[in-house]
Amino acid sequence: MEFFRKTALAALVMGFSGAAFALPNITILATGGTIAGGGDSATKSNYTAGKVGVENLVNAVPQLKDIAMVKGEQVVNIGSQDMNDEVWLTLAKKINIECDSTDGFVITHGTDTMEETAYFLDLTVKCNKPVVLVGAMRPSTSMSADGPFNLYNAVVTALINSPLTAACWW
Repeated sequence: MEFFRKTALAALVMGFSGAAFALPNITILATGGTIAGGGDSATKSNYTAGKVGVENLVNAVPQLKDIAMVKGEQVVNIGSQDMNDEVWLTLAKKINIECDSTDGFVITHGTDTMEETAYFLDLTVKCNKPVVLVGAMRPSTSMSADGPFNLYNAVVTALINSPLTAACWW
């Protein structure tokens, strides 16, 4: 009985300890693209890629706070047609430097050159944490924006600590 009481007390104390249930850390590196696109109207298809910042992207998905401690960093805010080796090197360096301080990375990106970025990062990143690239087909200001749900799923994917390299389309 004494053992049971001590075990129950320990479980109770751990239940009130924030460290016992700390959420994993995910770093979002934003580069722009349609997922960060903005237009004048939610019902029109005209938009500019890379108009919305990472803070607004994260705030559009309040459920993220329930699954991870999210830190966002705006690397660039461009359409992916303007992606270049300077941005790729910056992303690789940031991931390699921050690898020990996070549980995974999500990179918001335009879909035009996403595969080139993924290939470059696969060759240059020396981090054993998940790196997930995510984009969208409709801008963030669209009435039916797909970016928030895609971002949520990208964070969930980054939480899976697996050595698997994969590409996913919804």
